[in-house]
Amino acid sequence: MRGFLEAYCEKSIQAAPLAVFRILFGLMMFAGIVRFWAYGWIEARYLDPALHFTYYGFEWVQPLGNWTYLLFVLCGASALMIALGWKYRLASVLFFLSFTYIELMDKTTYLNHYYFISLVAFLMIFLPANAYFSLDARSEKYRFQRVPAWTVDSIKLLLALVYIHAGLAKINSDWLLEAMPLKIWLPARTGMPLIGGLMGKEWVHYAFSWAGMLYDLSIPFLLLWRPSRWLALALVVVFHTLTAVLFPIGLFPYVMIVSVLVFFEPRLHHRLLQGLSNVLGIRKSRFDNGREWRPGSVMANRFRMGVLGLFFIWQLLLPWRYLCYPGELFWTEEGFRFSWRVMLMEKTGYAQFKVVENATGKWYYVNNADFLTPFQEKQMGFQPDFILEYARYLKGHFEARGGQEVAVYVDCFVSLNGRPSQRYIDPGVDLGREKESFSHKTWILPFNDEIKGL
Repeated sequence: MRGFLEAYCEKSIQAAPLAVFRILFGLMMFAGIVRFWAYGWIEARYLDPALHFTYYGFEWVQPLGNWTYLLFVLCGASALMIALGWKYRLASVLFFLSFTYIELMDKTTYLNHYYFISLVAFLMIFLPANAYFSLDARSEKYRFQRVPAWTVDSIKLLLALVYIHAGLAKINSDWLLEAMPLKIWLPARTGMPLIGGLMGKEWVHYAFSWAGMLYDLSIPFLLLWRPSRWLALALVVVFHTLTAVLFPIGLFPYVMIVSVLVFFEPRLHHRLLQGLSNVLGIRKSRFDNGREWRPGSVMANRFRMGVLGLFFIWQLLLPWRYLCYPGELFWTEEGFRFSWRVMLMEKTGYAQFKVVENATGKWYYVNNADFLTPFQEKQMGFQPDFILEYARYLKGHFEARGGQEVAVYVDCFVSLNGRPSQRYIDPGVDLGREKESFSHKTWILPFNDEIKGL
């Protein structure tokens, strides 16, 4: 095994796929930042709300007031620097830190694809993606035509883990046997041109559910096998274009489309770079010097490989942490985030909070709109960690205002994948006294049904 690993680490390939990935990733991230700013989402999601829901352990990550705009400028500028391959190492670090900070500022905006972008950004810090066709590579010192095979394969591995975990997560009774939640979502798209008439048909809901599962589980292998690679690309384009049309999930479908190009032979990437050279008036041949990039020192290489090894072990195991918790995952959501369970449930809830003054027994209901934006209130109504954080916020607010200790109770009902609403939180528990932790939240009431599967 050791001999195999040593031989693999010595294997090299053309650097062109890494260069193309760098350019496309950087440009799409820059476009995403510009889009976010243009839609006014910086103000609406980070500046206007009085309360920001935080991730456990990252409560210190908060919006920076008007300096938040500068944070987005830094993120967009570093993305463009990545695309250009200019001061690439610094740009990669800055993009990872700034984008991840933005992602952590408010978990109300959590999306799987934000997490994916942070992972890719972290991975790119350790890859010599500026070795070829970059502004850095104008200097002979940083110009290399070949890179170790693992640098490209690491991107392939990350993409494969995302797809396979997403496919395994779809092997559940709601998705495959009930076509949920597509049976709820697709009929709302009946007004679309061309395909709208099909969106209300039940067989289409089941076809989409099964096709989605089979697609996720098979696409990494179809991309890895050379004879099926172009078929796989066609499937990727159709699948992600369709999801982009049907669901408002931003740039993620397009990021996945351009990312899978890394599976293709270097000659395709050389053609793409030659076309870009012709447009920009750049002499591509100047980068074809035959040199091979190698890590600087033995210690530096061991550190790099150690970090990447731990990174991939973490990505392999993290989606399965839900097995450490009792109860139905979709109901409790303990271990749900960061596990590639993409669009697997439709959950709605209503939460009415009651504040009780312990000394006098006086109580009153809370108008959630006084503290939360409509989007925040919607997300809070069915996610237990949101409910807990909001209850503790209310406790602090009313105790500061009234000068006496209060208890906070919630009457909460939630519906999961079209089922009738049921009481979600134990109404007799003072949530103001509960602490956030990685432990199971015993005040979540049991799910009155069963979802079979992974």
